[in-house]
Amino acid sequence: MWHGGKPLMQKMARNSPAKASADIGASATAKVSRWSVKPTQFLNIGRRYFSLLLALLVWWLWYRYTAPDSLAIVRENIQVALTMVFGSFIAGATSEGGGAVAFPVFTKLLQVSPLDAKIFSLAIQSVGMTAATLSILALRVKISWPVIFWASLGGVPGIVFGAIVLTPLLPPELLRMAFTAMVAGLALTLILVNWYERERREQLPRLGAKAIGVLLLSGFFGGTMSGLVGNGIDIICFSVMVFLFGIAEKVATPTSVVLMALNALAGFALHAVVIGGFSPQIQSYWLAAIPVVVIGAPAGAYFCARLSNKVIAGILIFLITVELVSSLLIIPMTTSLTIISLLMLLFFFAANYLLSRASINSWD
Repeated sequence: MWHGGKPLMQKMARNSPAKASADIGASATAKVSRWSVKPTQFLNIGRRYFSLLLALLVWWLWYRYTAPDSLAIVRENIQVALTMVFGSFIAGATSEGGGAVAFPVFTKLLQVSPLDAKIFSLAIQSVGMTAATLSILALRVKISWPVIFWASLGGVPGIVFGAIVLTPLLPPELLRMAFTAMVAGLALTLILVNWYERERREQLPRLGAKAIGVLLLSGFFGGTMSGLVGNGIDIICFSVMVFLFGIAEKVATPTSVVLMALNALAGFALHAVVIGGFSPQIQSYWLAAIPVVVIGAPAGAYFCARLSNKVIAGILIFLITVELVSSLLIIPMTTSLTIISLLMLLFFFAANYLLSRASINSWD
């Protein structure tokens, strides 16, 4: 009767109908919880596939606008589309916007006028870098909002000044070399300051009046360059962030992407609505490149988020070297243009180097 007493009773309890029902219920609950998705997991999935969904939306809108001539537009401007395969990826992955590839290729290889190349650069970056910006925000990549705010506040009037006042006064060859000198000065300084280990921060120090003034001034100067060649505010503000404020390249790069996107929208609107110049030919270039840049720029931003600071700097230096060599091989260099180009290179290098030696901490 006892037959082990308490152990036998425990065994009967384990085999009772109530226990069996509880086990079945627990098993069912476990299966449901295993297959159910929490709200946070939905958000993570959405962030992961946000760029793809955005690209599909833009492709659909593009097709609705261009049909039934969609493929014909791409075929007729295939050189533009191929250029922006590379250019859009660089735009999202580095502080060089899509115009950093489009402007030199258009003006040096495709023999497009600097004015048309600039307008196209602003137009295509308003799509590609905006897509990259939305992907950066969706992926929660760290950026510096104070830089974006204050530099854009100076950048918009700078774009107006460069596009309306300076563009008619400067010869095309000088504009081409001004861009090359600007990025070459950045590359030389990056090589110098990355020769040794340096302190990097992920956030700006507390901003005082002088620091805000620097951001406004760098935004205006960068906006002026963007108004001249369709690119520049991202490169110049990247220099200020990295060399003066000590911001890590992993933060400065996506910040410069967002900054260029906002200013490209302003520059494109300026030319499309106020100044004019968005000709049918440029519009054809723009439409041919849109399906490419909405994939390339977000992919570049995703790629950049996974690189180290030194790798980002190394990629940037390599790309600028290619830009410099191509300029020297393609642009006819007269004596006066050579002297002016060297002076501009020294100016940009000296400005960047002095930024790297300054101490922003004393400006709080």
